[in-house]
Formats: sequence, C-alpha cells, structure tokens
Amino acid sequence: MTDSLCLPLLTLTMAEAQLCGLQDEFTCSVCLDTLTDPVSLHCGHNFCLKCLSNYWDQSQVCSCPQCRHTFTTRPELNRNTLLNEVIKKLKKTTLSPPPPQNYAGPGDVECDFCTGKKFRAMKSCLTCMASYCQTHLQPHYERDALKHHKLVDPDRNLKEKLCEKHQKSLELFCKTDDSCICMMCVVTGHNGHKMVELETEREEKQKQLGATLSNIKRRLLKREKTLKEMRRAMEEMKVS
Repeated sequence: MTDSLCLPLLTLTMAEAQLCGLQDEFTCSVCLDTLTDPVSLHCGHNFCLKCLSNYWDQSQVCSCPQCRHTFTTRPELNRNTLLNEVIKKLKKTTLSPPPPQNYAGPGDVECDFCTGKKFRAMKSCLTCMASYCQTHLQPHYERDALKHHKLVDPDRNLKEKLCEKHQKSLELFCKTDDSCICMMCVVTGHNGHKMVELETEREEKQKQLGATLSNIKRRLLKREKTLKEMRRAMEEMKVS
C-alpha cells in the first residue's frame, strides 16, 4: 500500500478512535442511549428532545435531569444542529450499546430516572428518596449540593421511609409517641418530646431484641431439659 493511501486511512482511523472516546459525551443521561434530536440547556448538558420533554411533562419543576439546575420558566427547546451532525458521524463508527448485564433483572432495584428499559440501581439516596443507576448517580459525586446526601445500597422500599403526613424523609424517632418522624413533625406536633436519631434507636432495639432472643433460648433449653427428665421418669415407671 502506497504512502498516499496509508495517510488518509490512518487519519480516518484516528478520527474514529477520537469519536468513540467521546461516545459518553453524546449519550443522553435520561435514556442512556446516543442522543436523538439533541437539545442543549444553558447549564451545558445535552438530552434527546423527546426524553427531556417527557421528563419535564412528568415533573412539577423544570430542572436539568443531570445537574438539577432549576429554570424559573420552561425553556424553549431547539435542536442543536451542529451536535446533531456530529452524532450522525459518530453513529457511522463502531458504537456498542451499554452492557446488557447493567439492565435491571428480576430482584434488582430499578433506576428511577431511566426511561424505557430500566438500568440496575447502584445506590439509593435517602435524601432524594430515589434510586440511581451508575450514570444517573454521577451528579451525587460531582455536585457540591448533592455530595452531602446519604447514599445506601439499593432499597426497593424507599416509600416506607417517607412520612405519610409530610412526604419527607423519616430522620428521627420520637420516644414519647413511639414513632418515626420527619423534621416537619418535630415542628408541628412533637415539640418537647424525647427524640433520638433513627440509627441510635435501631441499635437500641437490636440490643433489646438480642436480649429477648437469648432469654427465649434459655427458656427453651430449660423446657427441653424438663421434658427429657419427664420422659426418662416415665420409662423408669414402665420398667417398674
């Protein structure tokens, strides 16, 4: 192969490699697929026109799904023509879909922010009361406003951790009323009550449960011993 042919091929290969390296930049963080009819927000993040429209239609506020930047009025969405052309070229390269093992299967907790086929949640946020896949979880590691949120292993029962009255996260335990409460409950109905953190109460309850189980076990062993003695006495009576 002559040098005149090698140079264009080498340039093409390098360009494809660079585009593939930027594949994540052209992925919609809502559907986790390559952008379709891309639109750009003022915060700099890009989404599929349809994905962002549906996301806002289902939300009470207009905010960026990735960085949570809130807009006072719903912005008019116009397709980013330049980005759309770049994505067309990107699609001509060797694109690979997300690994299938990342999709949620039976028994997995699904990501609350994926549309279409859900990805498996990597963490649940007790502050946001939502579960996130690896992609949608990133803002919690990158944005200062989200870094203080409490992340736990995926939990499918997050709704049970919400206050039924105020729909806020249950953070305290009221010993006076023997109930889990949120911060709004403290202000509205538990003033002057004895309260502790949920974790503190959980540890105390576990200790009490452990003591109760040990007591039950001792009683069972004592009754088994009594039963054996009675059986032995009955056998001796039969022999007599």
